[in-house]
Amino acid sequence: MIIDSLLSLERYFSMHPGFEKAYRFLRRQPLEQLIEGRHVIDGDNVYATVSEGPGKALEAAKLEVHDAYIDIQVLIKGQETMGWRDRRHCKILNAAYDEKLDMALYDDEPDVFFTLEPEHIVIFFPYDAHAPMIGDGVIRKIIVKVKI
Repeated sequence: MIIDSLLSLERYFSMHPGFEKAYRFLRRQPLEQLIEGRHVIDGDNVYATVSEGPGKALEAAKLEVHDAYIDIQVLIKGQETMGWRDRRHCKILNAAYDEKLDMALYDDEPDVFFTLEPEHIVIFFPYDAHAPMIGDGVIRKIIVKVKI
C-alpha cells in the first residue's frame, strides 16, 4: 500500500506502465467535474470508475481484495477513512473471489486505519486487503484499475 498526494503519483511510474496512463487521465480535467461511472483510459488494462455515496460505519466496512488489478483510489470530496490488513492474515471469508468483480470480501478486522482528504491517493496491490468508504457524509472518489 502507498499513501500519497495525487501530485506525487509520477514518483511511482516505474512500478507499472499503467500508472503513467492513470496520472495523465487524472490530471487532464478537473476531478470534481467527472461524471459518475466508468471511464476508459486504455481498454480493460486501465480504467477509472467515479462513484459517490454515503460513508459507512466502521463496523459495516468489509475488507476487500483484488487479484487482477491494482487500485489507485483518489478522494475527490469528503473525508474517507480506510482500513488495511495484510491479505495473508485474512482468515474469515465473507464472499469468495468473484472473477467478474475481481473481488473477495473478508470479515477480519483491519490492523490499521487511516484517513484521506481530497486529492490524497492510496494505491492498493493484490496483497493489500482494504476496507473503503468509512466516514460520515458523502464520499466521492475515483478508483483507477490498473491490470497486473
